[in-house]
Amino acid sequence: MKKILITGAGSGLGKGTAIGLAKKGHHVIAAVHVWEQKSALLEIIKKEKLEDYLQVIKLDLFDELDCQHAQSFDIDILVNNAGMGHSGPVAEMPVGLLREVMETNVFSTLEFTQPIIKKMVEKGKGKIIFVSSVAGLTTSPYLGAYNASKHALESVAQSLRDELHDFGVDVATINPGPFETGFNDRMYDTYEQWYDQEECFTTKKTIEKAAKKLLEKQLDPQIMIDAMVELIPQDVHPFRNVVPEALGERCLKYEKEQYELKCNEKSSSK
Repeated sequence: MKKILITGAGSGLGKGTAIGLAKKGHHVIAAVHVWEQKSALLEIIKKEKLEDYLQVIKLDLFDELDCQHAQSFDIDILVNNAGMGHSGPVAEMPVGLLREVMETNVFSTLEFTQPIIKKMVEKGKGKIIFVSSVAGLTTSPYLGAYNASKHALESVAQSLRDELHDFGVDVATINPGPFETGFNDRMYDTYEQWYDQEECFTTKKTIEKAAKKLLEKQLDPQIMIDAMVELIPQDVHPFRNVVPEALGERCLKYEKEQYELKCNEKSSSK
């Protein structure tokens, strides 16, 4: 049985995975973003009788005290699942929003992880998992800020994998496809906070069409939760883990297409 810390465990895939791992007998530290999420999770713990397996802490990656508390635990596996996103055309969205996504999904995540890596290096063992996305291997119209952050996170993970191998610390990514947790729906809503139909040259109809195309393809999140519960505790598994597996082939096809496209052609992703 492993001791596992999961960030962003107050909702969606993180929450489901924390509960699933606890039911398997692992000691799980579920780090939630706000206190209200802790209350909701504690009710589930009591109902499912998981008090001996599931511990809940508050973790806002921008809160130094929260981070210090979370970093104090002696763990076998860290699952970096916390993240956020903004939508809208990159050519017109306030750059500060892209900066916020990068700060949360990349910089703060790495800053939180570094002290934990150091403790694992001292022990000579441990594993860091980054919950990335197929959005880190492809792009989608009007999700450029999120795509950029996940592409950057992929690079961070790959660098850490190569740098930490000789210290006994494993690194891996999990790349979910579009699952119906509410995250994608709310991310596509965010552009409405700043978008001005009279000022912007990108039409609202175009953004809504792209959102509909992605959102109507969303899958049952239990598929992803089951995959994460199975994968996370394993001692040996692939570095990159795309779910569902069929999307892996599409990601490879997308990457190949980028080398073949001419500058006056549209990507098939659009």
